Amino acid sequence: MNPTSNPSSHRSSDARPAASHRSSDARPAASRRGRILAGTAAAVALLGAGTFGAVSAAAAPAAPPAQSAAPAATSVGKGLTRTTTHLTLAAATQAAQAALDAAKKADRQVSVAVVDRDGSVLVQLRGDGAGPQSYESAVRKAYTAVSWNAPTSELVGRLGQAPTLKDIPGTLFLAGGAPVRAEGAPVAGIGVAGAPSGALDEQFAEAGARALGK
Repeated sequence: MNPTSNPSSHRSSDARPAASHRSSDARPAASRRGRILAGTAAAVALLGAGTFGAVSAAAAPAAPPAQSAAPAATSVGKGLTRTTTHLTLAAATQAAQAALDAAKKADRQVSVAVVDRDGSVLVQLRGDGAGPQSYESAVRKAYTAVSWNAPTSELVGRLGQAPTLKDIPGTLFLAGGAPVRAEGAPVAGIGVAGAPSGALDEQFAEAGARALGK
């Protein structure tokens, strides 16, 4: 008696090789997909690194241009300069106050100005009750006295021979200005204005100059 064939047994036997074939085919496909994904990831990583490097290079600030060295200061040679003498502010204040005190003693209301050798105002004092015009007149008398190194009363006499002197800006050829000298050279000028006469103005200016000789 021939053994009865079991159909299910044949089917199971036939199915196993097919499954084995499918499993064998699936493994190479999965391996290929893995390699593709790995390669894609690596390419993306490299692309990202390149982009970051480009952005970093573009964002980096440019180095500032090198600055050239400043030129060295030039000193003038010997014999090309000279030293001048100027009245100190303390001395100018002392002279101005002495002139104002002399006017007060004489009961006169005046303004007093002291200028330096260059004609720049060092001190100005306006006495109580002095007229508004006296302020500027005192400065101009002081400027005139230091410019010519002479009392302005003396300079008035020079106008007869040189009348255009009075046209020089900043000057006033009226009595009331006195120069201040150091070793014979003018270092300042004192001007007084506001008294009834130029003679009185100059008297007060001379009192201021004498105060520095003590």
